[in-house]
Amino acid sequence: MARWDEILSLPVQNPPTLEFSANDIVWSKVEGWRDNIDRVALIPFARVDDFVRGESSNSDCPTRFHVEARRRRRPTTPYKPKATLFMCRYWCSFGPDDHRKGGIVRPSRNTYVPKKKNAGRPNTKRGCTCHFIVKRLIAEPSVALIIYNEDKHVDKKGIPCHGPQDKKAAGTRAVFAPYISEDLRLRVLSLLHVGVSVETIMQRHNESVEKQGGPCNRDDLLTHRYVRRQERSIRRSTYELDIDDSVSISMWVEGHQGNVFFFQDFSDSDPFTLGIQTEWQLQQMIRFGNRSLLVSDSKFGTNKLKYPVHSLLVFNPDNKAIPVAWIISPRFASSDTDKWLRALHNRVQTKDPTWKLAGFIIDDPLADVHAIRDVFQCTVLISFWRVRHAWHKNLMQKCTENDIRVEIWRRLGQIVDVICQGQGTMGLFEDLMEDFVDEADFMDYLRATWYPRLGKWIIALQTLPVSSQETTAAIEFYHNQLKVRLLNEKNSAVYQRTDWLVDKLNTKVHSYFWLDEYSGKDAFARYRKEEWVSGLTYWRKALKISDSDVVLEGRSAKVTDQLDRDRVHVVWNPGSQFGICDCRWAEIGNMCEHMLKVIDICRRKKSAVPSISMLQYHKVLKNMLHCPPNDSLIRDHAVSLAVFVQKQIDALVTESSNISEVQPISLDEGQEFVNERSDDILAYKENRSLDRHEAIDRITRDAGADLNDLSENGTCGESFGEDTMYGENIGEESTCAEMDIDPSYICISPPGLHSVDDVVSNGIDFENTVKLLSNPETEQLSSEDAAVTIGSTDHVFERGSQESAMDMESIAMDMPSSTMEFVEQCTVEHQNDVKPNVTSNSKDADSLSLRACSSIITMPVASQGDGIGPTFDVHKVDKILKA
Repeated sequence: MARWDEILSLPVQNPPTLEFSANDIVWSKVEGWRDNIDRVALIPFARVDDFVRGESSNSDCPTRFHVEARRRRRPTTPYKPKATLFMCRYWCSFGPDDHRKGGIVRPSRNTYVPKKKNAGRPNTKRGCTCHFIVKRLIAEPSVALIIYNEDKHVDKKGIPCHGPQDKKAAGTRAVFAPYISEDLRLRVLSLLHVGVSVETIMQRHNESVEKQGGPCNRDDLLTHRYVRRQERSIRRSTYELDIDDSVSISMWVEGHQGNVFFFQDFSDSDPFTLGIQTEWQLQQMIRFGNRSLLVSDSKFGTNKLKYPVHSLLVFNPDNKAIPVAWIISPRFASSDTDKWLRALHNRVQTKDPTWKLAGFIIDDPLADVHAIRDVFQCTVLISFWRVRHAWHKNLMQKCTENDIRVEIWRRLGQIVDVICQGQGTMGLFEDLMEDFVDEADFMDYLRATWYPRLGKWIIALQTLPVSSQETTAAIEFYHNQLKVRLLNEKNSAVYQRTDWLVDKLNTKVHSYFWLDEYSGKDAFARYRKEEWVSGLTYWRKALKISDSDVVLEGRSAKVTDQLDRDRVHVVWNPGSQFGICDCRWAEIGNMCEHMLKVIDICRRKKSAVPSISMLQYHKVLKNMLHCPPNDSLIRDHAVSLAVFVQKQIDALVTESSNISEVQPISLDEGQEFVNERSDDILAYKENRSLDRHEAIDRITRDAGADLNDLSENGTCGESFGEDTMYGENIGEESTCAEMDIDPSYICISPPGLHSVDDVVSNGIDFENTVKLLSNPETEQLSSEDAAVTIGSTDHVFERGSQESAMDMESIAMDMPSSTMEFVEQCTVEHQNDVKPNVTSNSKDADSLSLRACSSIITMPVASQGDGIGPTFDVHKVDKILKA
């Protein structure tokens, strides 16, 4: 038992990499069987496959490990601490048998007859003794015990038997791994799924091997037989595993456990829910979702499919959407969403414990925002693209006159802008319906379909930050890709079977998106079909249009087509995201590159207002500038005063219990101490605070009238829905995608913006900085337009370097209401003094100051440009101590 106590006391190691090997783990040596010393380690059981793949990718000796033996135990069996639920022995695929001349071959059965011709066997089985054991203990089922019995790729004589170190393997396949890599396997399967022939795949592969001068790894030895076998397997497979759809789904889930992160069958209380995520999708989520955005594209195929598809997307460096999970369910209620969201988050955290999301974008006002915040601990934004797409598409179909169509679309754009600024109500839509009562078709559609939902949308747009236009363009592009690749069946009856939907998402649709990220996809360009829709998003296409191709003419603009130079597209309502273009992409309800380019031109010429995202960013930035930075001198004074008061209180308590033993500090000494510290503080504030407020006033004057209107109340940390979290922990490095602005989390300096302390001490030209941020020219169509910063509670904007950040944590956020009421009673405000904030980087200092002197220290309260900080009333101290 001592041995097992030692094993169970070992730490569980979870390397942050997607795959890891024995070199990434700290091994412990314990006494094993037959007085051997075993190398053991504990890892999460969910990461056993990552360890096996990492060991197989050994550059010094590439190989592959196979399961040599396996044993399971029922969990209900009585057990001891060393009993195992699961035991599996992994052995190097070049062993344990030795098919070389003179080698030992273990008989697999009693009737084993050695083969006379062992063609190809010497390159496969060479007596390698490298193996390890994985045990899942009943005492700790979430942990896997790795016992490495032999970590050298040698035979029983101790001589290297394969790989580059084996001299006898030179010129044979034993130099390489016994099987192709996972990347090549996915490439072959993806090409076969999208319709590329076996001959074409082998032709392109052989050409690439010849260019590099011959084979240099196992992937270069790809055979025509292997590809043909994979093609045959795909051709013979079927999605209909059973006549009953639900039974067929259960059978699919049982056979694809690695691609399912959540499954809930129908029951009396819970609906059917299936979450699909392949290993490649999980890697993309970890790679592009960390400190970045996760976008929800919900309700795809509501009108055609039996159950709609809910997609979760991340953005690659080109800001193209990549699906990282698909959820299929007849409904997405609040109670159901929390379950699969938590299962998905736990799966990612198992792979990478440091993974953290910066922002989550929803496209449905009924989405469970509280569950998203609770699971991912990030801010939530909303995208209006789905409503805009539906309105635009139906407007083009139901309204025939172009002038009226343009006017209705312009009014709708104005209504949405006003609502996003927190001033619109349902009355604006009622006025629109009355003004355009003659357009009965579109108004009836608006009244019947959207009028019941507008209340939820108004609340969501006024309480959540709005995503940027580049995000909208990326979601629209993905939505069209999924529609073309999924809903292209000749027999529409299959749309009513869930097993067909699951099978196609996991095979063909997944293959298309995998090939989108494949660097060598251009070699198969001539074999593409319509479903292989790829390329740049329409936002990126707009960047390639030159300014000379755009001509503004009053209330319209003309843009020259980039492919056909003789064709000109007309854009009405220029400068607004509610524009209308006569191109094919815009006619089906999307934002085309021509509208986006015109918006860019108009904003640079200051003929159009900034986007809602930029206005929200300016509003919160303006409020942030009224927050004075941390003042360590004030903090130190508060802590010192807290210690003094605590000593006085302790002395009074001790005196009441035993007067003869304790001599408390006199009130005169306390009065003298406070006066000395107050004189130091006042001298410091007189020398510095005037310069600080002079800088802030300068900022306020030059920021522009539009920004002044946004901050009339002047409150620091003004509430913006439920996402406002000024004062959260700051300090982690962030590399999130620059696509959206999160006003509720902007509490630190973006690049180029310095603190007021830096302005006063270093003489930085703060005026130019604020002018740059408030200038509409900064919102150009390049990636800087969406210079977006979605922050989490730990998000940091870089200020000069990634290591510097402003700590805006406020003590008042965690102070009980009863304490605050008592503090307000003890507050004395000195109108002639500038009172900076009291904040502390030390949790001990915070708790000490709150416990000891909460009655005499006033916490920060925001006002018009003044940071109301701590004020001290000596007479109040005397009254407290006397009491």
